[in-house]
This record gives sequence, structure tokens and C-alpha cells, in this order.
Amino acid sequence: MKRLLAIALVACTGIAHAHAQQQACNDGKDVAPAQLVGLWRADVEGDAPAMLLLEPHPRYRGSLSGEINRDGTRSKLAADLDDGELTLEESADGVRISATWLGDVVAGSCGREIRGTREAGEGAPQRLFVLRKLDR
Repeated sequence: MKRLLAIALVACTGIAHAHAQQQACNDGKDVAPAQLVGLWRADVEGDAPAMLLLEPHPRYRGSLSGEINRDGTRSKLAADLDDGELTLEESADGVRISATWLGDVVAGSCGREIRGTREAGEGAPQRLFVLRKLDR
């Protein structure tokens, strides 16, 4: 009987933890920049998938930097997250901005999915993107 009670208690604790975690992830606005650190798959409308790595920015606390890799072609990234909204700037030469990504953390994704639009230069058409975090 004690063993059955212990098993039931463990099961209830696990369910309560999962429920609390789900509630903590409901609003994309609660995501911190540190949660975005890691490897991401970038799917941009009309392009082949790319790999994106975000790390803490070495000079600006609370900001991110990194790199995007499209079949061996790499571009630098700088990003900020404010109230669930991601602004990411891409630079092919490390000096000038070649594309701007504006997206929102998807509610309920715990900061593991971001959707928005990417614009490659002034006047270029905006294309939809989805970023999905690959590592835990």
C-alpha cells in the first residue's frame, strides 16, 4: 500500500510539474534572451533550410550574436529580444546589414519557435520565416 501511494505521489508530482511548465510557456513575451542561445533551423519562404547559431553577445549584455550558415556560406548575426519580439540583423560582410528579420516568439513554444518576416535590403519583398530550436 505504501509503495502504491508513493507511485501515485510521483505520478501526480510529474503531472503537476508538466502542467506548471506548460503554464510558464504560454506567453512568448516571457522568454528571456538566454533561452534563445543555441542552434536553430531557419526556414525562409523560397529558400533551402539554413542553420543559425545564437550566442550571448560578447559586448552587449542581454543581446545575442551569431552566424547563419546556408550550405557553407556564412553571414554574421546580431539580435535583440524585447517583450517576445525578435529583431535580428544579418550581415554578409560583417559591416553592412544585408537582411532584417522581425519575428515573434510563438506562444506556448517556451522560446523554441519564432515566426515572422525577413527582408533582404531596402524595398526587397518580405518573406515569411520560421525558426525552430534544435538543441535543448
